[in-house]
This record gives sequence, C-alpha cells and structure tokens, in this order.
Amino acid sequence: MRVALVHDWLTGMRGGERCLEVFCEIFPDAPIYTLLHVPGSVSAIIERHPIVTSPLQGLPGVERFYRYYLPLFPAAVSAFDLTGYDLILSSSHCVAKGVRAPPGACHISYIHTPMRYVWDQYEQYFGKGRASPLVRMAMAALRPVLQRWDVSSNDRVDAFVANSRFVAERVRRIYGREADVIAPPVDLDRFAVSTRDDGYYLVVSAFAPYKRVDLAIEAFTRMRRPLKVIGGGQEERRLRALAGPGIEFLGQCSDDEVREAYAGCRALVFPGEEDFGIVPLEAMACGKPVIAYGRGGVVETVVPIGAGRANGRWKEGPTGVFFHEQTVEALSAAVETFEAVRHRFDPERIRRHVERYDRARFR
Repeated sequence: MRVALVHDWLTGMRGGERCLEVFCEIFPDAPIYTLLHVPGSVSAIIERHPIVTSPLQGLPGVERFYRYYLPLFPAAVSAFDLTGYDLILSSSHCVAKGVRAPPGACHISYIHTPMRYVWDQYEQYFGKGRASPLVRMAMAALRPVLQRWDVSSNDRVDAFVANSRFVAERVRRIYGREADVIAPPVDLDRFAVSTRDDGYYLVVSAFAPYKRVDLAIEAFTRMRRPLKVIGGGQEERRLRALAGPGIEFLGQCSDDEVREAYAGCRALVFPGEEDFGIVPLEAMACGKPVIAYGRGGVVETVVPIGAGRANGRWKEGPTGVFFHEQTVEALSAAVETFEAVRHRFDPERIRRHVERYDRARFR
C-alpha cells in the first residue's frame, strides 16, 4: 500500500506536528506533502521523510509571513499530484483536508479543526485591533469564498477523525459530517513526576491571537506574581509591551528546556480556547496542575476542582482550576482560588490521569 501524508505547513513543533510525528512512525516510507517547509523547524522523525512542498515555498517572505498568503492556500493544496497512492492521511487545521485524492484511493483526514481563520477564530485574527484596515477589508470579501471552498472540499474526504469531541461537533455543524474521535498523543516517556515548586507559573504557547497569552501576561503583571512564558510568534512585540517586571520570556525552547520548565513550575496557565490542547497534558504528565479557560478541548482532559470523585469518569481526583470568562479579572480570581486549594493536588494522581493519552495508545 502506497501512503501519502499531507500537512498544512511545517514551521514548528506544535500539537499538530506531534500527531504527524506518530503518523510518520506508523508509515515510515510515506512522503509528506505540505504548503511550505522551514528546514530544521520540526523533529528529526518528520525531517527524515521526503518532503514535497507547493509553489508557495518560493514566494518572498513566505517563511515568516505565510498566513498573508491564505487566499492562495486552497489552490496550492488542490494542485498536489497524488497519482499512484492508495491511502491519503491528511493532518489538517487549515486546508490539508482539501487535497485531491486520486480515483480509488482512500482519504482519511485527522482534523484538528475546520479552517479556524474563517470560522470560529475569525475575529481573533481579523477583528478590530487585530489586523490593519486594509487586511480586514480584504478578508471581509474573501471570507465567504474561503468558507464555501472549505465546505465543498470536505467531499474529498472519505472519513474524518477529530482530535476532540469539541472539534467533532464543529465538523458536524460546519461540514454536516460525522467524525470519530481519537485524542492526540502525549509521549509520557519524556516526562516524569516532579514535586518541585520554584514559585513561578508557566505559559507554553505559540504567540497567536486566539491563544490569549495577553490575558496571562496582564493578569500576572497586575497580581505581581512571577510568570515564565515559552514560545514565539506574530504577537511577540505586543506581548512584550504588555509585560511587567515579573514576566520572563524564555523564547523558543528545546524539548529538554520545556520539560525542565514544567518540572519547576507551580502550575501551567492555559488561557486560550483550544481545539484540544496537548500542552496541559504534558504539564499534567509532570504532575503539575492546570489553570485553564473552561471551554474547548481542555474540558475533556482537565478535571476541575469540585468534580473529582463526584464524577464517575474521574477517578484520579482534580487536576486543575477553570475560569469561565476570558478576562484578566476572571483569570486572576482563578489563580487566587488555586493558591487557596493547591494543597489538594496530588502530583502522582495527576500523572495517572494522563496515562489514557499515551503515545502508544494513539498509535
């Protein structure tokens, strides 16, 4: 059986790339078709595969400003020639699921979300204050075109697999299709339970608008509590301008550095609405509680204080605290709540809760 893997772009190691890594292990000879590739930005497991890029790869500034070429993405992914393949496995949060499978081939799409830029997260990327007036005007005209393409191209998929029940509901609502659910993998062998508490809180995130890293920075600046921030991206300049003296930016870190940061933190702060969210599971694999915005995929993985043993699904006890409004005040209140009850979190129990998401089970 000849297999082709399709992924939106290869510019860094985030949740989608962790899934792609496992696909690469399952199909070690499969080439990867992607809109663009920044060499060295993804793991060696992925880089070992033949990587076929689209004509977008040669456009000026594409490695840094590829999102500005969004209107060209549908045509670029549709142009890949997959003749001769029997199975197409796409990993899609934007346009990868719109690839054209050859006649007789099976196309399975592991979907992280329908194209977030034109559906649920449109305002986060192109709302007032998020984009220039010219970009906002252009996107207002292009959004319906991209939405129509996104809906029509789902006919090119034989079966959808969503990363969470939250995303499966989006697939049902937007595409009118059903999706099985397989949660993304956590490589538990990379993490060990830590009982250290070096006093700081931690954010690990790409600096994309919908991640709402700004909430964490503003809240911890106001509370004068120490916060370490790992990551980078298009919002970095704005985020640094918001930060007070207790906020420490660590930049893009290696896996070992991220693991060490998890081990020393008091808790992970997760302020965005995520489709799933692997970062909270990585923190919990180190025995660390999570303070999270209580919407999206995180409600499927984090057990909030107050649920615990009262809910038959959760046998390990609480693993975090939720806040329910994306405001500085709500996040600050959640941190104070956590401080009052943090003695109730058991690192060993938190770790056991994550075992159901192990990489081996995902395979």
